[in-house]
Amino acid sequence: MGTSPLTATRIRYWIGALLVFLAAFCFALKGILIKLTYQYPIDAISLLTLRMVFALPFYIGIAIWLSYRLPPVRLSAQNWLKLSLLGITGYYIASYLNFLGLVYITASLERILLFVYPTFVLLLGTVFLHRNVNRLQVLALGLTYAGIMLAFVPNISSGQQKDVFLGAFWVVLSGLVYAVYLVGSDTMIAQIGSQRYTCYAMIAATVVTVLQCAAANGLDLFRFPARVYQMALVMAILVTVIPTFLMAEGIKRIGSGNTSIVASIGPIFTIILATTFLNETISLSQLLGTLLVLLGVFLIGWKGRRNT
Repeated sequence: MGTSPLTATRIRYWIGALLVFLAAFCFALKGILIKLTYQYPIDAISLLTLRMVFALPFYIGIAIWLSYRLPPVRLSAQNWLKLSLLGITGYYIASYLNFLGLVYITASLERILLFVYPTFVLLLGTVFLHRNVNRLQVLALGLTYAGIMLAFVPNISSGQQKDVFLGAFWVVLSGLVYAVYLVGSDTMIAQIGSQRYTCYAMIAATVVTVLQCAAANGLDLFRFPARVYQMALVMAILVTVIPTFLMAEGIKRIGSGNTSIVASIGPIFTIILATTFLNETISLSQLLGTLLVLLGVFLIGWKGRRNT
């Protein structure tokens, strides 16, 4: 007896949500690893370049492997340009802004602030793709945003940050840029598949990252302690290669709007990890804020189950 279309659709949705959930956990480790690496004398663009360069062979290898397994990619020059720009937007610009923000603020606050991007995703989707936003999505986003604000306010006078407003500015801007990437990814993933899309996007982003590093410091990447390279390698595999494929496949299955909300569970992971590994102090308002974020995630998951 075969699986009914309704059941198959429901399974597809929940598998996609699980993939995004796992990606969110991996991405939650990023801030922790970056803050640990910033204990050594290294700047944001050098660390980002090491991460991207260490990850590059994996993406090239997977792209070559896919070229033998799948039909050739047939894209117009305009679509190749669009793909490259999306990769540069999501994996270079957004990442660099995020790395800059972490110079100034704690990992737990960074991860919470970053999740203003679901608001941007739905707004961009509504304006440019003419998507409808239902009441439950609005409620879920409202809860998520309220949770973010509740967690942010006590950090204004906290001594854990160097410059909380500057750091928050870079992180929120990173969220906006990443939202542009997510919204634009839907159609490109549909054309060439999530795995190929991820490989090509990351390769494009790596090229631009290396160019900026060359302009900034002449690619002087061989002067750091051994621990920096170890941390960069872990970042390349655990918070770059693995979650980018998980996230792309999740977008394919549940769409960018639901992906952005499910992934907002990330701050909860980061807060737990930050208190464990970075000894960051977490306030009661931060905990309450994360609960509101989690409630928003639950509402979207319930909505997805009802619609499948």
